Amino acid sequence: MTIYDINVRTITGKDMALSPFQGKVMIIVNTASKCGFTPQLKQLQELYDTYQQEGLEILGFPCNQFMNQEPGNEAEIQEFCAKNYGVTFPMFAKIDVNGANAHPLFTLLTEEAKGMLGTKAIKWNFTKFIVDRNGKVVGRFSPNVNPKELEDTVQTLLAE
Repeated sequence: MTIYDINVRTITGKDMALSPFQGKVMIIVNTASKCGFTPQLKQLQELYDTYQQEGLEILGFPCNQFMNQEPGNEAEIQEFCAKNYGVTFPMFAKIDVNGANAHPLFTLLTEEAKGMLGTKAIKWNFTKFIVDRNGKVVGRFSPNVNPKELEDTVQTLLAE
């Protein structure tokens, strides 16, 4: 199974596989509206605006597993992200990223790109994974890494 075979639900409730993103560079991030890192949505949107035409996709997955910092429903999350940060990149339905109910996408991501000391668990909101055009997870970045710091990596992967 590849990343493109995984099914996800859009923030508007439509089920889809990730296959439409095949051949794209992806940044996949677990988001939350009430987190100190929430302003990263603005930087993620800026990367999206700059590089989408070249093949960058940013996929946001709201998660409420970290101190209940994503309490809203999908409609509230979508409105918050658009109104406050101008988010136009694809957002998806709220999911779990850790534990027995972790979404298969995050199970795959954490298996292929382990964290500090080889841990799989995601420690907090706004953990970012970069996937190359071939579906290979090439990087995992902690929440305190500003999305702008990913720009060189994104440019390199888009040029390949």
